[in-house]
Amino acid sequence: MEPGILPSDVVAYDYDLIVIGGGPGGEKGALEAARLGKRVLIVDRGRAPGGAAVHTGTLPSKTLRETALFLSGREQRETYGVNVSIDPTLFIPKLLSRKDLVRKLEVGRILGSFGDRGVEYMRGWGSLRDANTVVIKDEEKETAYTTEFILIATGSSPFRPDTIPFDDPDIDDSDSILEIDRMPASLIVLGGGVIGCEYASMFTAMGVKVTLVDKKPELLDFLDADMSEALRVAFVEEGMDVRLTDGMKAVRREKDKIVVDLQSGGQLVADKLLFAAGRSSNTKGLGLEAVGVELGTRGLMKVNEEFRTNVKNIFAAGDVIGFPALASTSMEQGRIAAQAMVGVCEFPRPAAATILPYGIYTIPEASCVGLSEEDAVAKGIAVVTGRGRFSENARAKINGYTQGFVKLVFAKATRTIIGAHAIGDRATELIHIGQLLVAMGASVDTAAAMVFNYPTLSECFKDAALDALGKFDPRLSSKPITIHPGPPAGTPSA
Repeated sequence: MEPGILPSDVVAYDYDLIVIGGGPGGEKGALEAARLGKRVLIVDRGRAPGGAAVHTGTLPSKTLRETALFLSGREQRETYGVNVSIDPTLFIPKLLSRKDLVRKLEVGRILGSFGDRGVEYMRGWGSLRDANTVVIKDEEKETAYTTEFILIATGSSPFRPDTIPFDDPDIDDSDSILEIDRMPASLIVLGGGVIGCEYASMFTAMGVKVTLVDKKPELLDFLDADMSEALRVAFVEEGMDVRLTDGMKAVRREKDKIVVDLQSGGQLVADKLLFAAGRSSNTKGLGLEAVGVELGTRGLMKVNEEFRTNVKNIFAAGDVIGFPALASTSMEQGRIAAQAMVGVCEFPRPAAATILPYGIYTIPEASCVGLSEEDAVAKGIAVVTGRGRFSENARAKINGYTQGFVKLVFAKATRTIIGAHAIGDRATELIHIGQLLVAMGASVDTAAAMVFNYPTLSECFKDAALDALGKFDPRLSSKPITIHPGPPAGTPSA
């Protein structure tokens, strides 16, 4: 008998689906299954649903970012020359109070959604007794429930190597840094990934002397190289000390300071240290191995395009399966998994569903979708690129944020857009224009012909397309645009 499949004469299950983990992937998976008529129970060990996205990661860090920008007076200084001075002792209380308010509001929304859809929510620790039984432990009892399907969405936790003395109160990971009780004068950030870059830029904006250390030769090497370098330059211009191609040799305390010995032979001294170099899947203690679920490095769960594991009725979504480990992608993975359980999801997925935007909430923001110039070249695709610069954009001048640009990547042979990249103010919002253009397979001609409101930052997409158009063969640049006619007048709408 296949794992996870019970004979038809067995008593009905308690639930159609039990979800372990209440983060974005678990929440959306549970709601989608309930929308499709399934009886759903979601169990989460946290003090409230939401996972890292609500409590220790996505929303708290982005809330801190916006609060830091406001309290630091960065916008007023750059745009109006206003000298804003705020008592440093007010920073932490203001930051934490705003973070807690946002968290409370989001938890209320999640619980309300569960109630509206009839999803049962339980606080406790869930683990698998077998492929169709989940045991839930709380402070008082242990109860077993049977289920046809199981969705694991337990997220991930910061990787903590034994070489770092995390018992020191001035050494934090990406979770504990959110609970700081004072603003340090100096901070060392070990790890130039997304989390490290976000916090490094955030603390720099608040006037902290930040040193960012990473082993790689460039920041966020999954970004287009032009974007990565622009981000590094922006960090340095803001006063950050960026140390690339270097790493930690040892970390220790000397009196009231944290000391880092570097592999290059140098030494760094600061008030606090943030270690942000990777995360591990939260699969320990779930009983997955006992039921035959295959796990990878650091507990990563292996899944197929349906987000189904090698055990047919067990699915996984979110950080627990690894890259890209974004709240947005986790939500969609949970939905797809629920649809696959019911058999209403088509595979392969539509092309648009596979075009995922990446948002990095640094200061300045960076975002991308599709192929970078380097990725395209590596795939043997000849490309033409174009830029739309914030420095030439009227809205950016009004806002006072002229640092940044939009870069579009076009396949030379087909003239279609295959990648969009943005850095600067509102980049994570702007990128969705590029996402639609890539999903549509829009041509450089179409992108260049689009009319945008003036003044808007969105005009940078038109400027980038016009820049690229001028690089194509002039004999082809006047290629007519194909307009798809709408339905004849009087045609009834669907």
